[in-house]
Amino acid sequence: MAFEFDATLRPWDVRRHDSWVFVDLPEPTSDEIADLVEGRTRGFGSVRVDVAIGTTRWRTSIFPGAACYVLPVKKAVRTAEGVAVGDAVHVVLDLVDLT
Repeated sequence: MAFEFDATLRPWDVRRHDSWVFVDLPEPTSDEIADLVEGRTRGFGSVRVDVAIGTTRWRTSIFPGAACYVLPVKKAVRTAEGVAVGDAVHVVLDLVDLT
């Protein structure tokens, strides 16, 4: 099942000196995903996903945050797409392993 949304790249608040960058999934999207994957999450409540930002595609996991799932966006993706913290990106996210 695929989801599309726009979000802003942000640093990991706990470790701003590190290079961890995330986008927050919209709360309604997070709620829908939580319902779909109930009882089928991985370590730390993570969910495997295929993701695209621009023309860059990769497989990763989303993680439950305080109010929504968060998606890590690795440096290679940010570099390939020419985006940085504070930029808005269009995300296409597809859940993996739902069968």
